[in-house]
Amino acid sequence: MTAPFRFPRFFVTSPSPCPYLPGRQERKVFTELVGPHASELNDALGRIGFRRSQGVAYRPSCAGCTACVSVRVVTADFVPNATQRKLLRRNADLEVTACRAWATEEQYQLMRRYLAVRHPGGGMAGMDDDDYADMIEHSPVNSLIVEYREPAAPGGRRGRLVGACLTDRQADGLSMIYSFFDPDHAARPALGNFIIMDHIVRARDAGLPYVYLGYWVKGSARMEYKTRYRPLEALGPTGWRRLSDDDMAPVPPGSKL
Repeated sequence: MTAPFRFPRFFVTSPSPCPYLPGRQERKVFTELVGPHASELNDALGRIGFRRSQGVAYRPSCAGCTACVSVRVVTADFVPNATQRKLLRRNADLEVTACRAWATEEQYQLMRRYLAVRHPGGGMAGMDDDDYADMIEHSPVNSLIVEYREPAAPGGRRGRLVGACLTDRQADGLSMIYSFFDPDHAARPALGNFIIMDHIVRARDAGLPYVYLGYWVKGSARMEYKTRYRPLEALGPTGWRRLSDDDMAPVPPGSKL
């Protein structure tokens, strides 16, 4: 009996400064997603903590550090709290469309505004429109872009785009590759949180058990938002396990991870 795909070749990047924990170095192990079985390979690697970026699957492989932990929401057991229910009601009028993974100028301009406010000087700050198109369109797996628009304007014109998320549909869930939204929308705060909850509902309605949120780093303020979506499972040495409240408790100032 032959395997459905050849065992991939893995490579390791050179160390570089960690973007999440000061004073540390990050390193990644990666492989290409190519050929007719790229989706199956991506699914298998996703279950052991890999993430996709264009035609590459990667995961952290840092010397002496295991702070980056893959996390996923258990969709069947997710119950929104009072704040999350309010957010769902506030944005219930948004028009949500799952589109073919195709880049548009409107998406690109929204992402530029998002990066300028939320991640100035970050690794993606210099992304031009060609880079953006590569990120969205160069996918060897089943990908889509979910758009969030305000209600249609008078005269039947399409409503303004206020959020979007590049998403992979895997065999056991939705993997949120990259989301962005209007960072200055006073009438719709917390759009990023709404996009995550919409994906949880979307996955549950499709019979998919998980929404993959990428990596969580305890003690990193940039990653703390992921603990709002519970139950949350984390991948450890013995496999996936459900995190407890103690696992997700904030790190006291001055503590070492």
